[in-house]
Amino acid sequence: MTHLSRRTLLGAAVGTAATASWPRLSLAATPSGPLAAEIARRHDENVQRLQAWIREPCIAAESKGYETGVPFFIKMLRDAGFQKVEQVPTSGKPGVFATLDTGARKTLGLYFMYDVKQADPAEWSSPPFEGRLVDKPGFGKVLMGRGAVNQKGPEAAFLSALHAYRAAKRKLPVNLVLVAEGEEEIGSPHFGEVVRRPEIAAALGKTVGVFMPSAMQDPDGEVTISLGAKGVIELELVASGARWGRGPSKDVHSANRARLDSPAFHLVQALATLVTPDGTEPAIDGFADRARPLSAAELQMVKRAASRMNEAKAKELLGAKVWIRDEDWEHSLLRLVSKPTVNIEGLVGGYTGPGGKTMLPSRAVAKLDLRLVPDMTAEGALGALKAHLQKRGFGDLEVNMSGGYDPTSTPADSTFVKTLDAAYRRAELDPLLWVRNAGSWPGYLFTGKPLGLPAGHYGLGHGSGAHAPDEYFVVESSNPKVAGLDGAVNSYVTYLETLGA
Repeated sequence: MTHLSRRTLLGAAVGTAATASWPRLSLAATPSGPLAAEIARRHDENVQRLQAWIREPCIAAESKGYETGVPFFIKMLRDAGFQKVEQVPTSGKPGVFATLDTGARKTLGLYFMYDVKQADPAEWSSPPFEGRLVDKPGFGKVLMGRGAVNQKGPEAAFLSALHAYRAAKRKLPVNLVLVAEGEEEIGSPHFGEVVRRPEIAAALGKTVGVFMPSAMQDPDGEVTISLGAKGVIELELVASGARWGRGPSKDVHSANRARLDSPAFHLVQALATLVTPDGTEPAIDGFADRARPLSAAELQMVKRAASRMNEAKAKELLGAKVWIRDEDWEHSLLRLVSKPTVNIEGLVGGYTGPGGKTMLPSRAVAKLDLRLVPDMTAEGALGALKAHLQKRGFGDLEVNMSGGYDPTSTPADSTFVKTLDAAYRRAELDPLLWVRNAGSWPGYLFTGKPLGLPAGHYGLGHGSGAHAPDEYFVVESSNPKVAGLDGAVNSYVTYLETLGA
């Protein structure tokens, strides 16, 4: 669900001919001195730490791995120098709260997730929970595994920066307040219980903002500063003969279709009412009433992005030939940042094995996600969906929301964003300001009331394949425009030093 800069949602598509003269990542911009020396010296140790973490997957959707995965993560934080680390109980999987106080005048908030998506080993070229180092043409040596880029690779790189400070006997230039969750990949249903605890909210309230370590470089080396993210709700719609009062209450022979209603078709007909006839726009009554149009400044951001991003590369990486309604590149980007969406993740009902099986299923399920833009809310979207179904004659459908949250926004002129920009420019990069990620992360808990903090993502390095097979994170880069693991670790040193100054 992550945020994917989620990097992935833009199609990793920066790189027109006009970009040839832009500043690129340079060795001259890499931090030098004791910290850089420690980072280089500890390269193998840092890789091995990430590999060990990949082998401790916590998978919220399957409720797996938490018995050993949570203690492992807590030990990682303590080893990195956090003085106070505690497990925070919730109604679901536990959160983690940690602080590192160096007596600095500024305090930075950190958001981590320690859970990962599911993975089917049969779909991977390398075991998903092994963390092998493999050669990837065009990138060099990458670490392949579930969570490699989303988000364990970048998070482990940040912790490696803290190890370098300790080893070099250098004082960290800022204090740290960290909050982490183990249910990000199912919509963060209980993370609010962590953030809203009085002592944790008080600690976060003293920070200059909250950031999540991320691998923000695309294959051409460019980086994006996103000013927010869409909100989301994930849910299931369930149609059943028993609840509907029509059709069978158990699976029966399909010959009975002549005289019995079909719960599966009932669900399909309900789904068809959620979008316009061509399937492109949400049609849920009242769903998008509060959607805020883009401002003039945001429209200019999209125009600038359209001129710098490579449309052909984006289509290639997405496996697409045309944009929705055959619109042009700029309009596709406008949609990406400004439009709420209704998406079917999966449809399940009846027999799906080899061959046929003439049956009339009594139950069918659709998994949906709905993406939200400011000023929509998760609560409002769910209410609109339920009211819409009731009004259209589908009030019998079960609506089971599994997780979700509101959109998040941070002003472009905030000191927080300017510091991110300054850190990238110290690496001789020209960051692109972006309206918001089309993916989602629970940043609203920080940017919304009562905290009202700026929040975002930062970090050099590259990876891809989040939520998909063969997820990877670049460790030893053969691409001069993309940082490897050492470069990613150094980028966090640059950020901390920039912020501290």
